[in-house]
Amino acid sequence: MNIDKFKHQHEDILADIAALRQLVQGGIEANAERIAARIIAMSGNIKLHLAVEDKLLYPALRGSGHAALARMSNLYQLEMNGIVSAYLAFATTWNSAAHLQAAPEKFRADANTVLRKVYERMKKEDHEFYPAVEALEADRLAA
Repeated sequence: MNIDKFKHQHEDILADIAALRQLVQGGIEANAERIAARIIAMSGNIKLHLAVEDKLLYPALRGSGHAALARMSNLYQLEMNGIVSAYLAFATTWNSAAHLQAAPEKFRADANTVLRKVYERMKKEDHEFYPAVEALEADRLAA
């Protein structure tokens, strides 16, 4: 299974997080409209990525015949549920300039917590999960 698309989606989401961080550093209240728009755009990227993982990647790995990778896939999917819930609550709360302007420090705290979890999870996938998937693919091609 070629996972290049998943890796590119991670790059896009990480770029979204970096752009959001830059806007926040420029001032939450001054950039409230742009921050809200970035959150909405980032949510679309995250939802797309999760949908493709749930519909394609995880089922393919469960059916791969590789027991360890199937278990890893299940674990990663289960772990993601809590992160997704936290992110969606964050995005729903902070996708409005008015909310951002009303509570900029609460937004900053929420963003630091939730986006750190998203960031750390993607890095874990990049360093553990995706290499395991690629190793399976390499083994299949070598056989």
